[in-house]
Amino acid sequence: MEKQYIDITAYEGEGYKPMIDYMSWRVAILRYCEELEVQNLKTMQQHNESDEVFILLKGSCTLFTGGLGHAINRMDAVKMEPLKLYNVKRGVWHTHTLDKEATVLIVENQDTSDLNSPVAKLTEEQIRNLKELYLQ
Repeated sequence: MEKQYIDITAYEGEGYKPMIDYMSWRVAILRYCEELEVQNLKTMQQHNESDEVFILLKGSCTLFTGGLGHAINRMDAVKMEPLKLYNVKRGVWHTHTLDKEATVLIVENQDTSDLNSPVAKLTEEQIRNLKELYLQ
């Protein structure tokens, strides 16, 4: 196959890595990193300009949400199933925890950045709530 026809990439590192940016969209890989262990979760993020799609390829990942609005409110969790699409809607507070074997494919707008994706610090009560949700 001619290299000019297909780009083949892989990522075996830790954390988040954009893999392909094209026009208005981005495909990224999210893998385990210590900061995303459930006991280390301290913040949630929201994207004000786009949805964000998560697809668990392997391992285990729990996706947490914290509602809409300017502040994190009612929190929920879903243990992701492989090859199902989880579309976090624009403006929903969210975070996730992954095991060491996990690989998650992410599809989002290419311009998703800190400029349009505020981060909110979790309170001690919210952190306890996340841990309880994770253990259910």
